[in-house]
Amino acid sequence: MFDESPEQAWELRYGFKPPEELPRLARFLNHRSVRDYADRPVPESLVSGLVAAAQSAATSSNLQLWTVVSVQDPARRLEMAKLCDDQRQVHQAPWFFAFLADHYRVRTAAARVGESCLGLDYNEFYTMAVLDVALAAERMVCAAESVGLGICYIGALRNDVRGVKRLLQLPRGTVGLFGLCLGWPSEESRAAIKPRLAQNAVWHREVYDSQADVSEYDERMAGFYETQKMKGSVTWSMRSGRRVDENHLTGREALKGFLEDQGFDNR
Repeated sequence: MFDESPEQAWELRYGFKPPEELPRLARFLNHRSVRDYADRPVPESLVSGLVAAAQSAATSSNLQLWTVVSVQDPARRLEMAKLCDDQRQVHQAPWFFAFLADHYRVRTAAARVGESCLGLDYNEFYTMAVLDVALAAERMVCAAESVGLGICYIGALRNDVRGVKRLLQLPRGTVGLFGLCLGWPSEESRAAIKPRLAQNAVWHREVYDSQADVSEYDERMAGFYETQKMKGSVTWSMRSGRRVDENHLTGREALKGFLEDQGFDNR
């Protein structure tokens, strides 16, 4: 499954052949979101190794301001799926993880030794927790894909943050940021490599290039949308603009109030 060469993956990402040989980057370039999983267990011993990979990610000041909660009980998984827009992959994936920003653990540990942790009231430490979560999850994902597993991030974990809090019994000082489905890809999976913006749109030299143009990407994505049975006439720029309007928050407009209630009422 998903065995494109680095050169093939590059061409699918950018629409042209790579400028030079890319011998050891295939596992990083051929990532895609997998939503269909084989009926094949993923051993807990392997998952333990993946969590170890996540814990091996960089973490600022070794604070490790993140936690991951696996949800495997069928009844709880069903409830989790309903909280996450009832997405089929949340129902079906052999493993589901909720990744949390976590100030509770360090605050509790510090309180036991008489430290006040007043700095946690500043935005810097919320930002630090978000970075820790993202770095840990992506390190876990890279490790999973290196052994042939497939994954799908679930941003819909934020659709009902209070429901997730109840289900996972989250203490004050924690918030669920995203979910992660994990399993062996189904042989019938048609997950595709999705084109990305040209590098000059995201890689600027010395200073930010405010004139970087994405029209070429709009044209390239039109063909991809058609292969996915979507309207190619609705460009990436159009879809992106609509995705970030106020009508597509799907419950996430409540996040600020929830963060304040959870102790992330930061200065």
